[in-house]
Amino acid sequence: MSLLPSLGKSSLQIDQPYLNQKGWGNRGYLLQTIGETVFFLTLLVTPATAHKVQIAEDVGGTLHIEPNDNPKSGEPSLTWFALTRKGGQVIPLQQCNCQLTVYSEPRTPNAAPVLSPALKAISAEGYQGIPGAEIVFPKPGTYQVQLSGTPASGANFQPFELKFPVTVAAGTAVPKVSQSSQPSTQEQVPGDTLASASANNFASASAIAIFVILGLGIAWLVWRRRK
Repeated sequence: MSLLPSLGKSSLQIDQPYLNQKGWGNRGYLLQTIGETVFFLTLLVTPATAHKVQIAEDVGGTLHIEPNDNPKSGEPSLTWFALTRKGGQVIPLQQCNCQLTVYSEPRTPNAAPVLSPALKAISAEGYQGIPGAEIVFPKPGTYQVQLSGTPASGANFQPFELKFPVTVAAGTAVPKVSQSSQPSTQEQVPGDTLASASANNFASASAIAIFVILGLGIAWLVWRRRK
């Protein structure tokens, strides 16, 4: 018994010359349908990175933290801010008296920052000379990354304060090497890290395989209906 709803003949009657004109009812149309379906499903399972965006006064800021906005505790994370004025004009670090502070969450009113990294001008993703810094988050958890700034001489924008929530994952602990031991020529990866990575890769591959199989099945059914 077919699991698909029954369709009347009228809904399946399509002029044969029209089918031939459009390439339906042949292998070319089947291959085209399969290709389009697989491409669409590939877009669904492809991960996307979304930067954090905040706006204050007439300044907008986009935060990005390497790698892939997924920082880990105890590991240096390159962090940069793409600052723009209304109208899209980029604000480089040389035009901004900027200060970067990091607070642990939940934050109390009079809490002192856990970090105050020094800013430097960097270039990333087409931006030139924007504020950036190396941040080493001390432990896993939730933080607030705050960038405040006032216009430098010759710049024209309102003083701003941008606050970004950041979640930090647990990093890989680096074992201390005693002075008597010889340095290793090859970094050793913990076994549980390898097992976790293998499990994640297997799960991702399985999910993609299921989507592709479903896509091929849908394409075949569409082709059969149009014959």
